[in-house]
Amino acid sequence: MTDYDRFADIYEDWAAEMVDDVPFYVELAGEADGPVVELAVGAGRVAIAVARETGRRVIGIDASEAMLARAREGADAAGVDLDLRSGDVRELELDEPAALIYCPFRSLLHLSSWHDRRRTFERVAAALAPGGRFVWNAFVFNPHVAAYAHGRAQPRRDGIWQYLEYVPADNRIEVVAYAGQPGVEGRPLRLWWVNRSEWEGLIDVAGLEVEALYGWFDRRPFEDGEDQIWICRRR
Repeated sequence: MTDYDRFADIYEDWAAEMVDDVPFYVELAGEADGPVVELAVGAGRVAIAVARETGRRVIGIDASEAMLARAREGADAAGVDLDLRSGDVRELELDEPAALIYCPFRSLLHLSSWHDRRRTFERVAAALAPGGRFVWNAFVFNPHVAAYAHGRAQPRRDGIWQYLEYVPADNRIEVVAYAGQPGVEGRPLRLWWVNRSEWEGLIDVAGLEVEALYGWFDRRPFEDGEDQIWICRRR
C-alpha cells in the first residue's frame, strides 16, 4: 500500500478547492491531435471532465490502485471512457505517441529527487509525438507562507484538516490530512518544491522547449506568483 492508497478515501474532498485547472486542461485536450494522457490521474478529477467535455478517451496513469478504483467509479458514474492504467510515471511507456501529456495539481512535486524528475521528463519526451505538448503546474515556494503554515493544522473544507511541516534543507513539505479534527488517523504525503531554473534544466535535458509559462490557469503572465503553469513541446 502506498501513501496515495491511504489518501484515496478523502482525496476528492481534500482536492475539491482546485477547480480553475479543469477548463484549462479541457481546452488543451480539445486542441490535441492524437492521444491524451494524464499522469497521476488520481481519482479522475480532471480526466473525467476532459473526457466528458471533449468526447476523447483519456489515458490515465497512477501508481495507486485505490486511486484508480475511485477513478473507475467516477468515470462509470459520469458515463465517460477512461483508459486507466497502473504505472510509475518514471517508467512511462505508451503504445503510440501522445499529442498531449499533462500532470495536474502539482503532482510532479511528489518526485523526490533530480534523478526521478529527469527520468520522468525523458520518458515523457520519448512518449510524445513531434510537436506534442507536456503540461504541468507547480507552486512557487513562498517563505512567508511557509513561516505562517509550518507546524499548523488548518481546515480545508468538508471536515478535512491539513497539517504542514516545511523542511527547507530538503525542499520538502510534510503533509498530513485528517478526516475530521487533528488527532484521528492522518494520511501523510510528501512534496518537494522545485524552482524555475530547475524546471528549465529538466526541460532542456529532455529535449523539450518552452511554449509558455503562466502564473495561473487564466494565462496571466508569470511573475513569481503562486504557481508556475508550464506548457512545453517536443522539439
